[in-house]
Amino acid sequence: MAALGYGISDFVGGIASRRVAALRVVLVSYPVALVLLVAIAIPVGGQLSSAAVLWGLLAGLAQAFGVWWFYAALAAGPISVVSPLTSILVAGIPVGVGLAFGERPGLLALVGVVLALVAVVLVSRGGSDEPLARRESDTDEPLARRESDTDEPLARPHRFTAKVAWLTVGSGTAFGMNFVVLGQVPPEAELWPLVFGRLGATAIVLLAAGLTGNLTVERGLPLRLAVIAGLLDTTANVATLLALQSSMLSLAGVLIALYPAATVLLAIVVLRERVMRWQAVGMVLALAAVALIAAG
Repeated sequence: MAALGYGISDFVGGIASRRVAALRVVLVSYPVALVLLVAIAIPVGGQLSSAAVLWGLLAGLAQAFGVWWFYAALAAGPISVVSPLTSILVAGIPVGVGLAFGERPGLLALVGVVLALVAVVLVSRGGSDEPLARRESDTDEPLARRESDTDEPLARPHRFTAKVAWLTVGSGTAFGMNFVVLGQVPPEAELWPLVFGRLGATAIVLLAAGLTGNLTVERGLPLRLAVIAGLLDTTANVATLLALQSSMLSLAGVLIALYPAATVLLAIVVLRERVMRWQAVGMVLALAAVALIAAG
């Protein structure tokens, strides 16, 4: 549930970020998620403690920068490339921390790490969805014309540039650390650490939006997409916390990192993104690496 929720939410948020600044998307999705989490946490109950609040706020810090950078990467780069690359870090960091904490994955996990490194090299080789744009421009009714003028970014080529690469690495690291932090949350606190995490993340987003001139609530389709992203993100966060509390960090983290499967599938079906052959191999290896790490 966590992987599916994150995967669909990332796609929806990424599409919204191709129309407006990424911060303006998160400026809506995070408060929506905060209200929903409070509404769920109150009837569930739980025991608050300083540890629960601290770990929750630290998770919120990672979430704020992770989603901001990730949406920015999805807006500027090809979704079918950015999402799998992020998952490598999302899977690898919990595994590394789990090993440091005494968890011992098997041989399959080590094979998965090797495949992940190969996948990074293959997928990073000049990713772009330019073939899609060329195909649409050759038709009698291009995508940019079939939709409204604000949909033009969907038809523009999105390349995997150095900036996109840094945003991808930053977001993957932040997401991976978010899982590590949530794994330390006291179970008796129930969902309240998520509430404090989203409260802290919302505060950071508001501050960043104000400093960068993005303190604006968009209307129309971007607003609707941001609200949907917030709903899906709430579901994914609750499922993530429950999964991390019910299993080893190195196991739950990599299973949740399967989220790009849904994101990439939607990018191919909805946006008709095309990737080069070696990039396709790299994405398959990326997902195989996550599966092997989980099995190990």
